[in-house]
Amino acid sequence: MRKFSLPGKFLLAPMAGITDAAFREQCRLYGAALTVTELTSVEGIVRKEQELKDVLDVLPDEKPAVQLFGNDVEHIVKAAKVVEPLASVIDFNIGCPAPHITAQEAGAALLMRPERLKKIISSLVEAVDIPVTAKLRAGPDENQLVYEEVALLLQECGVSMITLHPRTVKQGYAGRADWSRIKELVELLDIPVCGNGDVATPEDAKRMLDETGCRYVMIGRAAAGNPYLFKQCNDYLKTGAYESLTDEKRKSLFVEYARRADELKIKFSRIKAVAMQVARGFEGAKDLRLRVGIAKDVDELVVVFD
Repeated sequence: MRKFSLPGKFLLAPMAGITDAAFREQCRLYGAALTVTELTSVEGIVRKEQELKDVLDVLPDEKPAVQLFGNDVEHIVKAAKVVEPLASVIDFNIGCPAPHITAQEAGAALLMRPERLKKIISSLVEAVDIPVTAKLRAGPDENQLVYEEVALLLQECGVSMITLHPRTVKQGYAGRADWSRIKELVELLDIPVCGNGDVATPEDAKRMLDETGCRYVMIGRAAAGNPYLFKQCNDYLKTGAYESLTDEKRKSLFVEYARRADELKIKFSRIKAVAMQVARGFEGAKDLRLRVGIAKDVDELVVVFD
């Protein structure tokens, strides 16, 4: 196990279609202690090693955590070595419930394959010189809660931190995330535990820290439309107060993101999808989304939000 320590408590979760390089940069600017790339297939990295930019949009000075998924041990090791120079951490996914991931015997499917998982993680830890972390769910369903056994196996294999999203695979994102399971891991393990799930406000983030004793909190969907949430969480933890997010601030945050994304040549369709998500929170959102829908470039999007 390699020592794992971060300068803050709050991490950005990997999210498909959201956590591109421009958004990760923005979250770091507002206080995220670590950002994670989108879930990335080791097969894609191995196939396109020479064109890695097509697979992994990591900025030259960024050093994020790179989240990988896969099942083939040889390819996992090769992919990890390829991305190691770009990363500060390799995060291995054992929790994604998406059918197209589990159908490959990857993601959450590995929760029920401990011997395979042991071989993967042991090989991965041995292959790289940076910390290896893992993200998992509680289990396939309420009758198969395997997070404690899996976490102990991961610790034995040398991972430096475990992030637990305490819903089951069957739950998806429905129902409640049972934070008591995070607390159980904190008490069970010797390595840091990061909690994830149902953190929407600075109050939620502090409550997770207080109730579970976890070292870090990973924030996903709530940050998707509000990268400023990391500053709010840090301020609340330090002072017990934080600046509210006004509509004008939300608009300026999106314009800031859109301009940077355009500079980085991120596809306009992706920037537009982010704009659609941001637009939902405003008065007159229906009209705003219509205007977003007909925008043809970033300049027109900026006019909409200005």
